[in-house]
Amino acid sequence: MRKRIVVAALVYLPVNAVLFGIGAVTILAVPALNAQAATLIPWVVVASFVLAAPIAWALAPRLQARAFRKQRREAGISEEEVPRDGTNGRPRASR
Repeated sequence: MRKRIVVAALVYLPVNAVLFGIGAVTILAVPALNAQAATLIPWVVVASFVLAAPIAWALAPRLQARAFRKQRREAGISEEEVPRDGTNGRPRASR
């Protein structure tokens, strides 16, 4: 879980920037919205901060999976050798 938090924190800022950019360009490109830009842009800032967190949290496992596949390839472990029980080769915690 700790790795996912770290990866999500690293991904949060670029996701936030992209969301803000999409919102700002939309507001500034549409003439009807451009007239209200002074009130809409602060809303875009808040919305991008709020929406970036769940998007970054959802992207983190996908980015980790790619890194783990690369590590397994570099170690010479084939995909057939990886157990498919969801543990990714780690020993299970005793219950």
